[in-house]
Amino acid sequence: MKNVTVIRHPLVQHHLTLLRDERTRPQEFRRVLGEVTTLLIYEATRSFSLRSVSVKTPLAPAKGHQLKRDIVLVPVLRAGLGMLDPILQLVPDAKVGFIGLKREESTLQAIFYHQSLPPDLRHHEVILIDPMLATGGSAVAAIDLLRRENARHIRLVNLVAAPEGIRKVHARSPSLPIFTASVDTRLNERGYILPGLGDAGDRLFGT
Repeated sequence: MKNVTVIRHPLVQHHLTLLRDERTRPQEFRRVLGEVTTLLIYEATRSFSLRSVSVKTPLAPAKGHQLKRDIVLVPVLRAGLGMLDPILQLVPDAKVGFIGLKREESTLQAIFYHQSLPPDLRHHEVILIDPMLATGGSAVAAIDLLRRENARHIRLVNLVAAPEGIRKVHARSPSLPIFTASVDTRLNERGYILPGLGDAGDRLFGT
């Protein structure tokens, strides 16, 4: 699929299998999700633009690089919270916004219940994080909101994606990059990914 990067690194696939396993308890689920998120974010940020800088080491001047744009992390509540802290360990100066969405179970439509974003996202790299890309309704709603806040550089990072969700996102935003550990088979009649890993939020928080 165009503009979809499936990260097939052996450690990513190993961790994904642990997360799929129904025997993995919430404490272990949180730990493994954090570890695999770190691996995913390395790939998701590989194409970030750099600018040249000069610094002075204890011995001599040195040429180096810094990120051209500041980073804004936007987890989709609640499951996206499980991916936030591991990324902040890598980019502790990143700003953080929050988008709260819930799915109306009868219609599968995304409903906002919270939003809190840094002002003017025009010159930032915005990373939208959510373990699951299922119907795509929440992702599209979140991306539309970010666009209204002038975000120009958005990428979506998911642990698992369904083909239906990818198609819905790219129908609205064809060039938006999606990074995932797996494109699974399909959605079931309730809008859950098959084989998936269940409800990531429930498994993350033990609810």
